[in-house]
Amino acid sequence: MPLLVTDYSWTQTDSTVFISVPLKGRKVEKVDIISTEEYLKVHYPPYLFEAFLFEPVDDDRSTAKVGNGVAVISLSKRTNKVWEHLMITTNDKEKKKEIRERALLTYQEKLSSESRSKVEKQHAEKKYALEIMMKLEKEERDSIQKMKDNEREKTTAELAAWQLRQKQKAEEEAQLKLQSQRDNQNKRAMTEKKWTEGSVGGTVEPDQRGNSEGKSKRKQANLPAPRLTGNIQVTFTPRVFPTALRESRVPEEEDWLKKQAEARHAVNADDKELKDLKEEERNPDWLKDKGDKYFATGDYLSAVNAYSLAIRLNRKIPALYSNRAACHLKLKNLHKAIEDSSQALDLLTPPVVANEAARARAHVRRGSAFCQLQLYAEGLQDYQAALKISPHNEVLQADTQRIKDIIQGTDPETQ
Repeated sequence: MPLLVTDYSWTQTDSTVFISVPLKGRKVEKVDIISTEEYLKVHYPPYLFEAFLFEPVDDDRSTAKVGNGVAVISLSKRTNKVWEHLMITTNDKEKKKEIRERALLTYQEKLSSESRSKVEKQHAEKKYALEIMMKLEKEERDSIQKMKDNEREKTTAELAAWQLRQKQKAEEEAQLKLQSQRDNQNKRAMTEKKWTEGSVGGTVEPDQRGNSEGKSKRKQANLPAPRLTGNIQVTFTPRVFPTALRESRVPEEEDWLKKQAEARHAVNADDKELKDLKEEERNPDWLKDKGDKYFATGDYLSAVNAYSLAIRLNRKIPALYSNRAACHLKLKNLHKAIEDSSQALDLLTPPVVANEAARARAHVRRGSAFCQLQLYAEGLQDYQAALKISPHNEVLQADTQRIKDIIQGTDPETQ
């Protein structure tokens, strides 16, 4: 049986009753307090304090504080008056049992209601958080779609402007050609007139007029057509490679220029799908510019599609493979990045000054893909190759040293 606490104390005002129950050395977390309108229980095994209150109290406004070896309960009275006693004076056990059971039932219903309210509140908070998240996602999708629409409108406007410029250029060339033809005709007519006037010089006697005119006509018939006058423009082809002739590798440079010229003209239009493309969409350079713009805005999938279509049209332009490798790196398609970088390096031969930057980029992209696949030895070879091309690049130096540290196990970030 529990030990009943009798050494409690209580005081009151017109509106509040204060009860102090000693805890007899028990810890706070082991004190169980139940309070209702007509019943109060403080249980800390093996001790028990219970009070069958003299008057009903407002349980919602009542409080309890536990600490410093005492539990202080503040009960708010329903009516402002002084109590004669703290508890009812009856010794009827059945009545006390009924009050106790009714109080416990009321307390359990209160706990159940609070639990339901807590669950409903959590559900409402989750629902609100989900609605906010969906709203943010929708705003983000709308923002991305707006960006795409703006880019599409911008591209359409640029294409329309380009077509207009091409049309104006064609019209100007046609006008210049027509004007040139007219000038040539006028020059030819003036020349013929001069030759005709010059062939009949001095005075001719009347009896000799017929013979002179016949001779003049025969001379004109034997004369060759007059030459057209004009200016011949002489220009010199500039050297593509800045190196001095004594330092350059002329055969390799000529081979590289030949490959570039072939690549610009090697357009594959045999595919049925490619024949349905618009004129500007059949231009690999135009598609490359589109891919570059998509890459700059972070739309890597669209950039891959643009580069892939350009490659189908022309498989000999190394920049298309190198740029598509950069997109695959962003999309974590590491094996495809290695494949495209290797293809770009195969096309960037022979190694000359004009393709140094492109070769360095391709080596770095392939090396980065190898490192992300944890093939650090292969990645180090590509970074060293890029560093050999650009030996003063500080970023390349730092990345190469970090890969060496990872291979040797001295990188602090991997320890």
